[in-house]
Amino acid sequence: MDNNRQTRAAIPAENSFSLAKNQLVGYLGKPAADFSKDDIVRYVVENDVEMINFMYPGGDGRLKTLNFVVSSREYLETILTCGERVDGSSLFPFIQASSSDLYVLPRFRTAFVDPFAPLPTVTMLCSFFDKDGRPLASAPEQTLHKAAEAFTRVTGMQFEAMGELEYYVVSEKESAFPAVDQHGYHESAPFAKAGEFRTLCMKYIAQTGGQIKYGHSEVGNFSLDGLNYEQNEIEFLPVPVEQAADQLMLAKWVIRNLAYQEGYEVTFAPKITTGKAGSGLHIHMRMTRNGRNQMLADGQLTADAGCMIAGMMELAQALTAFGNKNPMSYFRLVPHQEAPTNVCWGDRNRSVLVRVPLGWTSGSDMMAMANPKEQPSQRDLSDKQTVELRSPDGSADLYQLLAGLCVACRHGFEMVDALELAQRTYVDVNIHDAQNVDRLKGLKQLPDSCAASADCLERQRYIFEQYGVFTPAMIDGIISELKAFDDADLRSRVANEPELLQQMVERYFHCG
Repeated sequence: MDNNRQTRAAIPAENSFSLAKNQLVGYLGKPAADFSKDDIVRYVVENDVEMINFMYPGGDGRLKTLNFVVSSREYLETILTCGERVDGSSLFPFIQASSSDLYVLPRFRTAFVDPFAPLPTVTMLCSFFDKDGRPLASAPEQTLHKAAEAFTRVTGMQFEAMGELEYYVVSEKESAFPAVDQHGYHESAPFAKAGEFRTLCMKYIAQTGGQIKYGHSEVGNFSLDGLNYEQNEIEFLPVPVEQAADQLMLAKWVIRNLAYQEGYEVTFAPKITTGKAGSGLHIHMRMTRNGRNQMLADGQLTADAGCMIAGMMELAQALTAFGNKNPMSYFRLVPHQEAPTNVCWGDRNRSVLVRVPLGWTSGSDMMAMANPKEQPSQRDLSDKQTVELRSPDGSADLYQLLAGLCVACRHGFEMVDALELAQRTYVDVNIHDAQNVDRLKGLKQLPDSCAASADCLERQRYIFEQYGVFTPAMIDGIISELKAFDDADLRSRVANEPELLQQMVERYFHCG
């Protein structure tokens, strides 16, 4: 359902936000970050919006929904001002039933017209508050907020991020124009079958406020039991880290809803069969000061970027506790699958944990060379440089993961030997090639199970608890959750019981 028809008033031609896909941005003529309660009321009243939805993440990492009928302006004002009560013990395992009431309050900057609602509906993400009206310390969005604030307090910079969201689309097998197994990267129709679905997903994600960079088909494609599995990716633009988490949450919600509507199945699971490409959730990061990227100077990574990378090297093993949340995650983190296994980093190197992607640092005007009639461009392209963590996957708790990355990158600035560690862990070769075995021996390995990940978090938990970012109870809960999988010997068990792997695939098919 395309809800463009819900906006009845025409957008003035002079509106500088007329290209915005979020209908509220275009109608109100201001960026979403500036939305106020009065703006929401105005849009609802002037466009005959019938429903308001509150959405918020639960402990399982999925968005929950609370619906309100707009029965009067007074009631609309009430719900926007006061929020509503919810049962916290049904949302989070760390909240006891004896004191479970929480408040949810909408964040107006997240408002969008719901593309799936049967009635004209405005939906907003919410924040949690406790009985005393204070932000809930262990709430997903509050943990990330504290992490972002601590990063800025220590470094004087803002932390920005974006994700590469990979997923498989499952449909009935077609015989026409078969794709080449494991060669689906950037494939076009008719060999790629899910492109139309992906572009519709992108349209709806943009309507929710998602800042999309691009979408494409990915490496993975295979057929099994009469079904076709085709891997796709939607990648976002760098935005402030709290906004990045919200965008990824909504993107997963959009993709699943549209798949249900169109008769597809989708999965963000890290691994769904052996020998085929798994799905990751690579996270790109950069630091800004006064809106300018601080990752590059004179075409080279800055010392600040080196500190950032060093922090991730130091805490890489513990970060899997937030980014790799079920046993199937560790069947993806194996050699020769473009997934990392060791703690190292490098330029344009897809065998490492942290990759410095190709940047526009050559100084040549490629646009003018490709288009000789164009005037040379004077644009500064240094804002495009990021660094990419390649270990996370679709099982990640998005708010925990991005909060953990804020902590790790901040910690790099607090380490006395940060640049030395960065130099020591730099790798400029394919770490999995046989001739590089000696180099491999000198590097730490990522955990091979949820149990091992829990142990790594336990050893370094004090760093994540600094500045009150992660509460001790929250870290306790994450460790208990990971250990409950009891998967320390799962790889050896699967070798002896192949059917066990399929059982695990089915159990975690809809993770995250």
